Amino acid sequence: MTDATKDDLQKMPLLDHLIELRTRLLYSVGALVVAFIGAWFLSEDIYRFLVKPLADILLEIGVEQGEARRMIFTNLTEVFFTYVKVSFFAAAFVTCPVFLGQVYRFVAPGLYKHEKAAFLPFLIASPILFFIGGALVYFAILPLAWDFFIQFEAPGSSDSLAIQLEPKVNEYLSLTMKLIFAFGLCFQLPVIMTLLARVGIASSEGMAKKRKYAIVATFVVAALLTPPDPISQISLAVPIVLLYEVSIYMAKLVEKRRRQREEELDRELES
Repeated sequence: MTDATKDDLQKMPLLDHLIELRTRLLYSVGALVVAFIGAWFLSEDIYRFLVKPLADILLEIGVEQGEARRMIFTNLTEVFFTYVKVSFFAAAFVTCPVFLGQVYRFVAPGLYKHEKAAFLPFLIASPILFFIGGALVYFAILPLAWDFFIQFEAPGSSDSLAIQLEPKVNEYLSLTMKLIFAFGLCFQLPVIMTLLARVGIASSEGMAKKRKYAIVATFVVAALLTPPDPISQISLAVPIVLLYEVSIYMAKLVEKRRRQREEELDRELES
C-alpha cells in the first residue's frame, strides 16, 4: 500500500468507517449465531465432554463403593440454561478466529505492509495460545483439582452423617468455564506484552527488572482465579511465569528489529 492510498483511507469520512465497522460486526455476530445453533444440537455431548474429568473420578469411586453417583439440579430451568451456556461457550470458542479476522480486516487498510506483517502473527498466535491454555486446564488441572476435593468426602457412621459430593449441573459448568477462560486469557501474556513492546509502552529491560514483582502478582492472580488448592494455583502460576520469560525474549526480538530498521533508515538518509 502506498502512502497516498493510506492517506486516502485515513481521510475516509467517519460514516464510512462506521458502516465498515457495522459490516464487520454483522459478520462476526452472524458467525456466532450460526455456531451457536450448531452447538445447541451438540450441547449434551459438549457438556458430557466438559464433565468427563469429574465423571471419571466419581464413577470409579461409585464402582468401589457399590453405589451410583450423580449430578443434580435444583431448579426446573437449570439444565436448559446450562445447555444454553454450553452452546454459547462452544460457539464463542469456535468463532474466536472469525472475530479476530474481522478485526484485522477492519484495521488492515490503514496499515503499511510491514505493519500488516507484524500484526498477523499475533492474530494467529492468540487463538492458539488460548487453546493451549484451555487444553492444559482440561487435561491436567481439572483431574488433579477434582481428585483433591473428592478426598474431603467422609463415610457416615451410627452417630454421624456421611459427607458426599452431589455436584450441581450449573455450578460445575460455571466453575469449569471460569477455569478454562482464566487459563486461556493468562496464556495471552506473550501476545499482550510483545504488542506493548512494539508500541514502546513496555521494554525487555523493564520487564526483566520487574520480574520479582511479576512473579508475586502471578501467584496472587492464580490464587484468585483457581480453586483454593495449592495444586491448581501452582499449575497456573508456573506456566504464567514461564510465559513472562517468553514475553521478555519476544520483547528483545522486537527491540532488535526496531534498531535494525532505524539503522537502515539512518543509512538511507546519509546516502
